[in-house]
Amino acid sequence: MRQPWKVLGRLAASVLVLLLVAGVAFAQLSPELGGKPTDQEKAAYAQSGHYRDGEFQNLVPTTLMTGDGSMFGSLWRFVFGKTPHAAPDGPLPTQQLDSLSITRKTPETVRVTWFGHSASLVEIAGKNILLDPMLSVKMGPLSLVTPKRYNSSLAITAEQLPPIDAVLISHDHYDHLDYKTIVKLRTKVAHFYVPLGVGAHLRRWGVEAARIQELDWNDSVQLPGLTIISTPARHFSGRGLTNRNSTSWSSWVLKTPTKRVFYSGDGGYGPHFQQIGQQYGPFNLALMECGQYDKQWAQIHMLPEQTVQAALDVQARVLLPVHWGAFTEAHHAWNESVTRATAEATRLHLPITTPQLGQPITLDAGPLPQVRWWE
Repeated sequence: MRQPWKVLGRLAASVLVLLLVAGVAFAQLSPELGGKPTDQEKAAYAQSGHYRDGEFQNLVPTTLMTGDGSMFGSLWRFVFGKTPHAAPDGPLPTQQLDSLSITRKTPETVRVTWFGHSASLVEIAGKNILLDPMLSVKMGPLSLVTPKRYNSSLAITAEQLPPIDAVLISHDHYDHLDYKTIVKLRTKVAHFYVPLGVGAHLRRWGVEAARIQELDWNDSVQLPGLTIISTPARHFSGRGLTNRNSTSWSSWVLKTPTKRVFYSGDGGYGPHFQQIGQQYGPFNLALMECGQYDKQWAQIHMLPEQTVQAALDVQARVLLPVHWGAFTEAHHAWNESVTRATAEATRLHLPITTPQLGQPITLDAGPLPQVRWWE
């Protein structure tokens, strides 16, 4: 009777070894996982004040899992659980973007086009600034198990975009830093401005080091007529099983002599929003994370009501909710976040704009889109 169990045991052990070897080989060979900072770069990161023991830290103590469950339990619930209306019944309404119109603007124009999730084009000071350009339908190296975009096409492809003056990356998660998009964009981008450590990913993907600049929190770069500032966020990073928090995360400020735009990146609510508002506000427009939240990760993603409060904290005159409308990555209805944020913004008298995917909004050019197209 023992012989079959021995055979099964050996078979199971062999399968585990094969899976381990395959996983290690995949981690070494797949370009999707990106690169690693050098030892010299890590030594320099220690001077930032928020890099200790090989990991970047938040300004305030932050726990990834805040509920009673575990990371494994949360993953199990995501894969096998049932969330009502987790995805829309069909493709979301999209306005196809005329790439020629992007080239027609004046230095005074401030125009923002949201492509879904957090990917957005900000036209400001006569320049094209691309935020977290995840412009692929499939996500990450294992697209069979990662969320798929609601729409099979976007308002514009990476190849159709005109030359980009700057790409800003908030952090290195797959839904914000997309390998396939970067490869398509890399020859038409003048500069990539990224958090500390993220440059290693771009270098592995063929972006010349001369066009990459890593910024610490409150570092800035000056372009003609435009200042770009890296500001704090409350989040985490990592593209694999062994590089958690090996790169930093940021929010971003875009500032001209007359206009200011804020992008929150991903992250939980915290005192940094008030600090950013006091130091760099008020903002004409704030693109704020609004979606993919859960009570089990309450410190690394905001509830919709916190999104509205954060917009008030940074002294935003108008809120544009992002981080929704493309992928299902949490246990709530696909449109719950914007519904709740709109209600809270109305209650607190904060103007909010809700454009369709690909619908440009232009500041100071009349009423901004407020149609509840998601209902």
